[in-house]
Amino acid sequence: MNTKRALWSILVISLGGVAFSGVLTYRELFRNSNACTPLAQPGTLFGYPPCIYGLVMYALVAVLAGWGLASKR
Repeated sequence: MNTKRALWSILVISLGGVAFSGVLTYRELFRNSNACTPLAQPGTLFGYPPCIYGLVMYALVAVLAGWGLASKR
């Protein structure tokens, strides 16, 4: 597998993760459902539900993969 194909695979998977964790984050923060863990309850990380951290991490991976695809080298 060449580098460009690997970066495309990583980008597609990370965009799926962004969509999934984005839906969970939306439900958690704006619809008051129990999609993740309620705010400021046991099971949160620094007071935020884990789905928010998943959204940030998947978005970071997607940006890095897109950056790698956009670079000329």
